[in-house]
Amino acid sequence: MGSGSEIGRRFERLVEILATLRSEKGCPWDREQDERSIANYFLEEVFEATDAVAAADATSLQEELGDVMMEVVFLARIYAEKGRFTISDVLDGIVNKMIRRHPHVFAGQNVSSCREVVSSWQEHKAAEKQGRALFDGLPRSAPALLQAFEVGQKAAAYGFDWGSPFSVLEKVQEELGELGNALQEGDEKKVQEEIGDLLFAAASLSRLAGHNPELALRAANEKFKERFLRLEKELLRRGKKLGSATLEEMEEAWDRVKGRGL
Repeated sequence: MGSGSEIGRRFERLVEILATLRSEKGCPWDREQDERSIANYFLEEVFEATDAVAAADATSLQEELGDVMMEVVFLARIYAEKGRFTISDVLDGIVNKMIRRHPHVFAGQNVSSCREVVSSWQEHKAAEKQGRALFDGLPRSAPALLQAFEVGQKAAAYGFDWGSPFSVLEKVQEELGELGNALQEGDEKKVQEEIGDLLFAAASLSRLAGHNPELALRAANEKFKERFLRLEKELLRRGKKLGSATLEEMEEAWDRVKGRGL
């Protein structure tokens, strides 16, 4: 893994490279970027790293984590140029936070379970953020499904939660019924509201079952795309094409693809 000094030198080299790229003798493209453009690239790299984790692709993950780290240093460099903070401030902040929020490791506090660790973490976090509204800090730019997960997680930290996945499953079924009624009534505003309630309940179900709903949905998207591509091949094998095949023919091809475990 390398010693701390070796890792530090490599990190310093990355910081130096970004400083050079942003200098007058650096790269025109890098010099032209601002915090908003880099934030977009940062988000893209985070999702690519997440995809690598989901695929258990260690080689890709190694590369993607480097890309994420580069965007972190890039953003810090931009703000250093504005005189707001430096990458050293960023590192000091996270080091101090991790030590402060783990008193059971660094300050001799005794805990006996993961639940106590989480409770202690939330207490320290709340103390640090006194004066801020409960849901401040949740990323507005995050996908809505991920926001639903984090909102539920925040409320659960204060004990406001379902007791088990099975209890929230009942809520999902209840929301399905209410959505069905709204569809029958033809009330578009109510339909939208009930769809939102259903998705929020589904996000809570995923959380209680121990899964991030954003990652679960991304995996489902990929599975659907893969199966639909195989459906297309199945139709071609039978002399049919997407766009001209009937719904019945497509459903039959879909069932064949699923039946093969694809």
